[in-house]
Amino acid sequence: MDTDIRQSVQETLDELLREHLIPFALTAQKVSEEPPGSYVVPFYDSRIHSLGFSWTDHGSPIKETIRAAILDRVKGLVRPPTDWVRTSAF
Repeated sequence: MDTDIRQSVQETLDELLREHLIPFALTAQKVSEEPPGSYVVPFYDSRIHSLGFSWTDHGSPIKETIRAAILDRVKGLVRPPTDWVRTSAF
């Protein structure tokens, strides 16, 4: 199950990067469940050390929970790096 959750986290991170909603690539190396229903994903990155989220309703889509947690965590950055430029598809 942890492998499935780690894969969901990584897929969500990749999607958010492609959508230019996070300023840099992150790699989910592993996922720890502490206590049941609460997950911690360490990133080994100096800009964002880890991500925590709760997923107790296993009937709800986990990717939506992960996406909201990542976006909430990234908005805590003081400012995006200068090389983070959102490109328009117009």
